Amino acid sequence: MLTYLASLLVALGISATLVTMTGASPWTAVVALYEGSLSTPASVGLALDKAAPLLIVAAGTVIAARAGLFNIGQEGQLTVGATAACAVALFVPGPGPVVLVLSLLGGALAGAAWAGIAALLFYKTGVPIVIGTLLLTFIAVQVVFFAVTQPWLLQEAGHKGDVMSPQSELLRTEVWLPHIGDYPGLNFTSGVLIALALTAIVTVLLRHSMWGFKMKMLGMNKLTARRVGISTAVLGGTALLWSGAFAGLGGAVLLTGGNHRLQPGISENSGWDGLLVALVARENPVLAIPVAFFFGILRAGGGFLASTGVPRYLVDVVTAVLVLAVAFPPVFRILRREWQARAAARALAVRGTGAAA
Repeated sequence: MLTYLASLLVALGISATLVTMTGASPWTAVVALYEGSLSTPASVGLALDKAAPLLIVAAGTVIAARAGLFNIGQEGQLTVGATAACAVALFVPGPGPVVLVLSLLGGALAGAAWAGIAALLFYKTGVPIVIGTLLLTFIAVQVVFFAVTQPWLLQEAGHKGDVMSPQSELLRTEVWLPHIGDYPGLNFTSGVLIALALTAIVTVLLRHSMWGFKMKMLGMNKLTARRVGISTAVLGGTALLWSGAFAGLGGAVLLTGGNHRLQPGISENSGWDGLLVALVARENPVLAIPVAFFFGILRAGGGFLASTGVPRYLVDVVTAVLVLAVAFPPVFRILRREWQARAAARALAVRGTGAAA
């Protein structure tokens, strides 16, 4: 605990120094973050909405990590999921609630398919999961940009001769995620409930099901898993598909719950932040809930922070510093054990040399 406290104090000191270098007051920045995310019930609801996609992505990340697979392509999977969800919402006819459900499912399936490419490359040709998922992210960004700049795909319609923006049509309100509560009271989209429900399901399945036990065995020792009859390709590939599906669903929630139209950069780094949530929570889906809310606070308060003269990008820098602060203690413990083991080995060697003499 002392290591965590010292690490966080150092991170806060670095953050305060960075804010001061921009010419703003650290205390003013803290107040701005508070006002934008926690000062009123409505701002709390905004922080919850910002946290929901991150929590969904983090829950999927935990599934892949439990199987020993490090998926870092959530940003691309989320982006592709948002694109598929937009296509379904715009082109599939029917009642709003039905189209909404189909849109969410379409986003999840697209994310799973995008992760499935990396799984296929890994199990068929040996391309590392980290490399495959990362490179597919850059392709996903270009896919979205192409889709929203082609009139025959997802670009918004306009009059002949007009210069159209690279974005889709606005989704009809019937396909928006239902809102819970009313402004100025506590209000948030049902995406928050979806995120919490999925996190609870993942927690129960990983801890109390045979599937979760097999996943843990695969992640800890692939050789043992093979010897008891577990197909590493099937189980590992399935885990990666689920991880991509959660990220794609996060993109669908982001689209139908807040943006309501597809644009380049729609993710706003939600995929990367969802990955960081899982890492900071140490791949614990329950612990990911408060961590995601903390990230949501930073995202919701970022707009208010910009009003104090602090650049908006500094929120990302501060977030990265805090992530490093939380990640440092476990790494320090591992390094300390190695140092102690080496010191003990040297001491034993010295004693053996002395005894021989």
